Amino acid sequence: MSGDSTRATHAGLPGAAQGEPFLPGPTFQAPTHWAGDMGPAGYGRMVNPTWTAYEAALAELEGATDAVVFSSGMAAVAGVLLPLTRPGDVLVVPGDAYPGVRTIATDHLRARGVEVRVVASTDAAFREAAEGASLVWAETPSNPGLEVLDISGLAEVVHAGGGLLAIDGTLATPLRQRALELGADVAMASASKGLTGHSDLVLGYVAARDAEVVDAVRGWRTLTGAIPGPFEVWLAHRSLPTLAVRLERQEANAAALGEALRRSGLVDDVRWPGFGSVLSFILPDQDVAQRWLAATTLVAEATSFGGVHSSAERRDRWGTDDVPPGFIRFSCGIEDSADLIADVIGALKNVTTG
Repeated sequence: MSGDSTRATHAGLPGAAQGEPFLPGPTFQAPTHWAGDMGPAGYGRMVNPTWTAYEAALAELEGATDAVVFSSGMAAVAGVLLPLTRPGDVLVVPGDAYPGVRTIATDHLRARGVEVRVVASTDAAFREAAEGASLVWAETPSNPGLEVLDISGLAEVVHAGGGLLAIDGTLATPLRQRALELGADVAMASASKGLTGHSDLVLGYVAARDAEVVDAVRGWRTLTGAIPGPFEVWLAHRSLPTLAVRLERQEANAAALGEALRRSGLVDDVRWPGFGSVLSFILPDQDVAQRWLAATTLVAEATSFGGVHSSAERRDRWGTDDVPPGFIRFSCGIEDSADLIADVIGALKNVTTG
């Protein structure tokens, strides 16, 4: 199976069986009946058939041998950074990407004897910092700056020094970026975003090809109990078949809206990496940005991204990103392009020229 929609629709499903559903229902379990010596399925914190099916789907989409689903994207981040670093190791993390990664690195791992190098999301900065690194964590495209890194080139540099490369590909999804095939050792994403796509689930995952890496990550999940609920995972698996069509519509909207914003002359620095649902632009100041957000009717003022409903936020409100006060991160939904553009541009005209 090579087509995006075909893979997303059939990934992780069992073969057709007479009288059985396409996707088996969620398995709710804590203990199981397990006579004799304890096995891996003896308790619900260790394994669940619903997780296993979704993990198989994620592994197929990422080109991995296995995947591990977590209760959130941040749980997945911790499930890589903490078990794969030791005192004396060198960790490289981006200074202009998801702030939770920096917090774990600088506030927790550094205090435990890990050397932490915080760099800008550019190929040159990462390659320079990767010398002697045990683990390099990169986010591409970066959030919110939308910088795109050369994963293959970075992997060569990291591996030459004996380190591991982990890529957060949340913005891209595995349909637009397969980091493991480009040389990364770990692919991670928040499944709360475009992968599930309806702004109603909080999940994360880690995928890899090396069995030792997978075992370390899964062992961390079992030890810490960072496990997802089976119903949430079942809903996530159910959402996969529409990923490709959702993404196509979101990208069409992002391309069209980005062009309309550039033509409008009402905003600065319109960015879109050419794939994914997220674009960004800059308004003159905080006041204009907030008035524009209030003036739209189709756009929810909300954090996160990748949902079927368009949303936007002024990223400076968090105080965690080095962006101007009027910086807007915009997540395109699946509305009709003409309606979305009319709403966004109309609201901009009201607040900037009215």
